[in-house]
Amino acid sequence: MKSPVRSPKRHRDDVLFDRAVLEASRKTPYTEAVKAGWHPLAAVYHFATKDAAWVTPSERQVRETALVRRARSAPPPSVYKRTKGRGRSLPMDGRQGEFRDVLLARRTWRGFGRRPLALADLGTLLDLTFGVQMIGQAGKGVTALFKTSPSGGARHPIEAYVLAVRVKNLARGLYHYSPRSRALHLIQRGASSARLVSYLCGQSWFSGAAVLVLMTAVLPRLWWRYEHPRAYRAVLLEAGHLCQTFCLTATWLGLAPFCTMALDDSRVERDLKIDGVEEVLVYGVGAGTRPSDGRWVQWPRRQR
Repeated sequence: MKSPVRSPKRHRDDVLFDRAVLEASRKTPYTEAVKAGWHPLAAVYHFATKDAAWVTPSERQVRETALVRRARSAPPPSVYKRTKGRGRSLPMDGRQGEFRDVLLARRTWRGFGRRPLALADLGTLLDLTFGVQMIGQAGKGVTALFKTSPSGGARHPIEAYVLAVRVKNLARGLYHYSPRSRALHLIQRGASSARLVSYLCGQSWFSGAAVLVLMTAVLPRLWWRYEHPRAYRAVLLEAGHLCQTFCLTATWLGLAPFCTMALDDSRVERDLKIDGVEEVLVYGVGAGTRPSDGRWVQWPRRQR
C-alpha cells in the first residue's frame, strides 16, 4: 500500500505544470510524481536528469583526449576565486591525531585488493553511516531519528541497499539495510562484479569493489513536512552528507571507498523493487579492501 502523501500548496511556479511543460494529459513519470505529491519544479529536474546517456569506455577516452586539446586553447576556469588585498592569515590549532589523519587520508579509490570485505567492517560502515543512534520526538506523535549525519526536520528520507559481491560469511546478493535493527534483508540472491559495473554504467575501474551501497530517498517522509521545491535540494544534500560519512568511516577502517552518481537509474530501481516515484534512486557509494601494497589507486593502468 502506498504511503499517504499530502498534496503541496499551490505555488506561483506551478505554471510549469499548468502550461504543460510535459503534457499533463499523458501518463508519464512526471505527471504521476506530481499527483503523488512532488512539487512540479522538483519533478521537472528529477525526471529530466534521470537515465542519462552515459558514455562507453571508448567514447570516454575520445572525450578525455578532446578535453585535453581544448584546454590548450581554452583553459578551464580557475579553481580559485580571485581575491583582493592581503587578507588576514589564520592560525591553526596544530593538534595531531586520528581524526585529522582520517580526514587527510580520504580518497576516492579505483583499484582494490582481492581479499573479501570482513562482515564486521560492513556492519560498522552501515551502522555509522545509516544506523539510528538515538530516537526522539519532534512534537506529539512525530518520531525524530538521530544519525551521524544531519537531516532536515530529522526526517531522514535516505534508505540504503547493499549489493554484496565479496563479503566474508555473507551470501552474494542484493539486500536492504534496516537502520533500526541493523540487519540486512535479502531482496535478490546473487551478485557479481559485472552486475556492479552495469549498475554504474560501465565504470569498469570499480569492478574490484566488494560492495556497492545504493542510496534511495523515500520522498513522502520529507514532503510531509516541507511542501516546497527546495525540499528536493535537501534530499541531494543529505545524500552528500551520508556519502562523506561513509567514505571517512571506510578510510578509518583501512578500506578503499568510492562514490559515483553515474547510475543506471531505472534498472536499479526495478531490481530494488521500488516505484521510482515515491522512492527514487539518488546516489551510489561502495568500498573494497585495499591493494596488497596498500597504495591508493586513483586510476587503473588500463581499463578492463
